[in-house]
Amino acid sequence: MLLALIVLALGLVALWRARSTSSPATAATRAAPTASAPATLDLEAADVVTLRRATFTQYAAVSGSLKARQSAFVKARVAGDLLSLSVREGEAVRAGQVIGQIDVRDAELRVRQAEQQALAAQAQLAVAERTLANNQALVGQGFISATALDTAKLSADSARATWQATQAALDLARKGQADASLVAPLAGRVAQRLAQPGERLAVDAKVVEIVDLSQIELEAAVSAQDVVKVREGARARVTVDGLAEPLTAQVARINPSASSTSRTVNVYLSLPSHPALRQGLFAQGQIDLGQHEALVVPSDALRLDQPQPALLVIEAGQVQRRPVRVGLSGEVEGVAVSEVLDGVPAGAQALAARVGLVRAGTTVRLPASAAR
Repeated sequence: MLLALIVLALGLVALWRARSTSSPATAATRAAPTASAPATLDLEAADVVTLRRATFTQYAAVSGSLKARQSAFVKARVAGDLLSLSVREGEAVRAGQVIGQIDVRDAELRVRQAEQQALAAQAQLAVAERTLANNQALVGQGFISATALDTAKLSADSARATWQATQAALDLARKGQADASLVAPLAGRVAQRLAQPGERLAVDAKVVEIVDLSQIELEAAVSAQDVVKVREGARARVTVDGLAEPLTAQVARINPSASSTSRTVNVYLSLPSHPALRQGLFAQGQIDLGQHEALVVPSDALRLDQPQPALLVIEAGQVQRRPVRVGLSGEVEGVAVSEVLDGVPAGAQALAARVGLVRAGTTVRLPASAAR
C-alpha cells in the first residue's frame, strides 16, 4: 500500500513538470506570428505630397552684409595734434559741418609770412610800374634811350611775376590753415571715432567714419551659374537679422568682374528705407530669376541623407526609396519647390518631410482623400 502511494506521488510530480515546461512554448508559439506581422503606418493627408507639373518662380539664394551706399572717412589733411573732436558714434552730422580742429600754429605763422611777402612784392611792383611809366614819358621827349625803356619793362614784368608768386604762396598757406579744420563731407551719422583729442595725427590719418543710412544696400555674392540670369531691376526678397518681416529689394547694380578666388560676382540690392537698418547687419535674400515650368516637389520632401537625393515614394501600399535628379529651385504659392528631372514620374505620391525617415518596404495606409 505504501509503495503504491509513492508511485502515485511520483507520477503526479512528473505530470506537473511536463505541463509547466509546455506552457511557455505554447505562449511563444502563439505570440510569434503577432511579433513577426508587419506594422502598417497610417498616414494623414498632410503626410503625402504628389509630384505635379507647375510654373514656379525661380530664384537665386544670396547672403551678405548691409552697406551704406554713401560713406566716407574724415581724414587729417595736415599733420598736427588733434585739438578737438565734437562728435561721437551715432550722432548726426550735416554736410560741411566742422566737427574737429587740428593744432597747426606753424600754418598760421606761414600765412603771416606769406602775407608780408605778398605786401613787399606788391610794393616792388608799384615802384616798377611807376618807373616804367616815367621812362615811357621820358623816351618820348628824347631824354632816355629805348634800351633804358626796355630795361624798365623787364623790371616791371619781373616785379609782377614775383607778386603773383607771393599771392600763390599766400593762397597755399591759407589752404594749409583751412585744412586744420575737420569737415564732414556728407550728411549722415558717425559710425566710428578713430582718434581722440591730444593724439598726434599724420597726414591722411583717419579720424571719423560717416555713413548715410538713407540709402542701404545688400552686397551679396552670386554664383556664376545664377548671375547670368540676374538682371538689373529684378525684384528680390531680403530677410535682415533682427527684422521679423522680409523687405522687398531690387537689383541696383551688378559687378562687371568676378572674384579671383571664389569666382562669384557681387550683386548690389537696394533696400527701402527702414529705421532699423544698420551697416554691417547680416541679411539673406532671394533674387527673382523668372518663371519656369517643370515637374516639381516640395523641397523639404527630398531625402538628403545619402549622396544622391531621393524621394520616399508610395507604390502598391509600400514605401520605396527612389533616387531622383534635381534641377532648379523655386517657389510655388509661397512653398519652396525643386525641379525633378528624372527618377519619379508625374502623379507619383511621396512622403512629406513631416513623416520623418521611414524604411523602404514599410506598409502604409493612405487616407481616403489621398487614395487613388
